[in-house]
Amino acid sequence: MEGLEITVLLGLAILVGTVLAPRLRLATPLVLVVIGLLLGFVPELRDIQLPPETVLLLFLPVMLFWESLTTSLRAVRRSLRYIVPMSTLLVVASAFAVAGIATLFGVPFHTALLLGAAVAPPDATAVAALGRLLPEHTFMKLKAESLTNDGTALVLYAIALSLALGENVTGWSVTGMVLVSYLGGAAAGIAVAALAYLGLRHARHALTINITLLLVPFAAFLVAEWIGASGVLAVVFAGLVIAWSHSRITTATSRRQAMAAWPFGVFLLNGALFVLIGLEVQYVVHDVPARQIGMLLLITLATWAALVVVRYLFQLLFAPFSRPPAAATYSRHRARVVSTFAGFRGAVSLAIALSVPTSIAGVGELTGRDIVVFVTGGVILLSLLVQGPLLPAIIRWARLPADETAADEYDLAQRTITGAAVAAIDDIAAEHGISDAVRDRARQEGYELLELANARAYARQSAADDARIAELETALARPDATDTGPLSAPASPARRVVAATPDPTSSVAPDAVTRPGATSLEMLAESDGIDLTQRSPLIRFEEATRLKLALLDRERAVLHRLRREGTIDDLVARRIEGHLDLDELRLRGVDRVD
Repeated sequence: MEGLEITVLLGLAILVGTVLAPRLRLATPLVLVVIGLLLGFVPELRDIQLPPETVLLLFLPVMLFWESLTTSLRAVRRSLRYIVPMSTLLVVASAFAVAGIATLFGVPFHTALLLGAAVAPPDATAVAALGRLLPEHTFMKLKAESLTNDGTALVLYAIALSLALGENVTGWSVTGMVLVSYLGGAAAGIAVAALAYLGLRHARHALTINITLLLVPFAAFLVAEWIGASGVLAVVFAGLVIAWSHSRITTATSRRQAMAAWPFGVFLLNGALFVLIGLEVQYVVHDVPARQIGMLLLITLATWAALVVVRYLFQLLFAPFSRPPAAATYSRHRARVVSTFAGFRGAVSLAIALSVPTSIAGVGELTGRDIVVFVTGGVILLSLLVQGPLLPAIIRWARLPADETAADEYDLAQRTITGAAVAAIDDIAAEHGISDAVRDRARQEGYELLELANARAYARQSAADDARIAELETALARPDATDTGPLSAPASPARRVVAATPDPTSSVAPDAVTRPGATSLEMLAESDGIDLTQRSPLIRFEEATRLKLALLDRERAVLHRLRREGTIDDLVARRIEGHLDLDELRLRGVDRVD
């Protein structure tokens, strides 16, 4: 098929999946994978191949960079004792466990280790797409783990490929590969992000800023490839550095453009990838001799089961070395079960499998590449189509404690920045030469917003207390109930909407008419109630605009201080900053870009 036909086909598949998913009450990635499988029954469509370079060089840099930008840096720092072993030791343990199982079916060890390296790492984009029902803290830990474990998997792949090709592998060479992969990838990502920071410190044009940020993941991946390091880790580190300095190198206009473009682009790439996974699995199934499919299916099921069991056992063994969870003791087992089933496989696993050379030895008529690609595709399908639908039910069964941290910090930040602006309004008004009437009106609006924020915080706390009391009363009414978990979190507070209401003290003269001979835009208002000694409405509007923009700058300064001090999370600060950006664009005018 031609490239344009493939593009239209993928677009239609994504459109159909997006429409069907809410009606079927399924996650969109699951529907897209099924659509890809169904399309694979058409021989012409089955021939659409997914080159590994496409995944590694086009899909992954964009998707991983966006996931890094939207990852909480504070959560990463606080969960390092969980993330480091899960992204390194667990990947190694999973890979060797899969290799051991595959050798029981007669697969050569080198090929089996290639398979283990392919299926060992959970995929960040799959976790981000399917794990949104998880509590925020759990979701961020899984996301951070999935962003950093690809480097370990790629090092294992390089080692296994060297062994399969008969090259000499020593302890020193393995150590060198690990150091170059991790340290080189981190250095490449940090260096590219630092150059972008230096280049954007004084940039004010939105297009310039966003084009530069779009180039960052590809440049980081390229530099890492030049030095033989992990391009995936380079993209992740570049994204984390840019996320840390994002407010200082972007403007309100560029941030609004990015928030409109990046999620949409990432959704399209994710959707196309899930459809292509379904097509690739169909291609592999039809390409393998029918008499070998039974054995490959057994290897696939055993591999998937091993990954689930090893992940749970690893968390159980390392529990004493991790930070104790905030939940009650009885829920730790359930939390581990949730984390186990939330480890989805996806794009990185498929890219590794497709990169295996056809010359690798396999079993009978099967080459090593046939085995690795078939089993990896099957594991991805089981991960998405079995774990994905089961995860919501498992989360409900686990009854994990509601994570109210983000909502509480949001309320705290809103009250703090509004209170700081109200407290400084006299000084700011004097500095900018604002009249008393405009200043007092702005102060009144600030008090109203502060009262609204306080009322929302009080309402949320009252609702949580009422729900807890109702839960305890229910538990007391059922003396046989021995394990009652906390109720789900109340709905997060709605976004602030301030409706503009007409001033009852003002009126438009009833005899406002068009002046004879004037243009349609010129109006004559006559009223005896107008005091011509008062300041012009245009002057008052200009003063109010200057005052509000200055107050927004003060609110941003306080918001960034709260973030630097760790009082609020990065994502909470990003959310509030988005609201401030909207206010700024409304005041400056959306047509006045930069």
